[in-house]
Amino acid sequence: MTRTGQWLRDSSGLSDGAIRSHLRIRHALWEEYGDRLAWVESFSPYVDAHVMREPEWRKGQRQTDIFGCEWQYPLEDLAGQVKTHPLSDWRALADYTPPDPDDWTDWRQVEKDFAEAHARGEPASGDVEHGFIFLRLTYLRGFEQFMIDVVEHPPELDRLIEIVEGYWTEVVQRYIDAGADLIAFADDLGLQDRLPMSPDAWRRIVIPVYERMFGLCHQHGVKTFLHTDGYVVPIIDDLIDAGLDILNPQDLVNGLDVLQRVAKGRVCIDLDIDRQAITPYGTAEEVATHIRRCAETLGSPTGGLTFVWGVYPPTPYENIEAVVRMMHECAEMWAG
Repeated sequence: MTRTGQWLRDSSGLSDGAIRSHLRIRHALWEEYGDRLAWVESFSPYVDAHVMREPEWRKGQRQTDIFGCEWQYPLEDLAGQVKTHPLSDWRALADYTPPDPDDWTDWRQVEKDFAEAHARGEPASGDVEHGFIFLRLTYLRGFEQFMIDVVEHPPELDRLIEIVEGYWTEVVQRYIDAGADLIAFADDLGLQDRLPMSPDAWRRIVIPVYERMFGLCHQHGVKTFLHTDGYVVPIIDDLIDAGLDILNPQDLVNGLDVLQRVAKGRVCIDLDIDRQAITPYGTAEEVATHIRRCAETLGSPTGGLTFVWGVYPPTPYENIEAVVRMMHECAEMWAG
């Protein structure tokens, strides 16, 4: 079953209870461990693993995105940072031209791909960029300047939100028209141990955009997915109330027991497995114990749980093996 298919089954209460996992092993680890990693890609029907044999980004690469923000990538195969914020001065807003939704993707190909997926009896999914609304506002304005905007809330901020939301509304509508069953959003809404603004500010500035976007999806029977790094516990209720079906939160940052209390049984949880503490620096035994605890705490016979793990240096080979084997072992913990 595809990852999208499992999300949709779990979020619809149709799951067989199996916990399926998705791994993305970074290129730097392929360079270090080489063919020792090849086995993970075919080891388990429950563990969909992909070893990146080529880097996603090159060290020193610079590029300008569709919104006019210039990115720099200082390290090989790791996400970069925005160096040029085209709307750091509000005076530039009057002449700002947003991107054209025609250029987001090849829409004819999307229609073809969706039709072929449906012909195979599989769901079709579309996605927006990582940085859907909150991060995009920081990219355009600069993080510190946007934080000032949150406090002062000038009228230009509402206009900018309208521009960004309008673009993504058109993109989402085109996915819907093409026959999407699910649309995935991505926006890191939290810092390491707190929100970057008060929950009230979130509800005033950002959550309404999600309400409108999720509402548009649900009007057409389309499920919604949200990836969000960082501590987001105070706004999980708001996201669910806004219409979120599948939440992709970080495990240790938010706390397994907390996620069990506020999210389990209310949304499908696509759990983002730790890549900061236990998996890169713990022992293989500690890593395996953590995976089992994730399955025990958030799994259930009715499903609603999948795992995703981005594997980065300096994760030892032994820990990668321990995670993959334990994910396979736990896959049927709740099945049947």
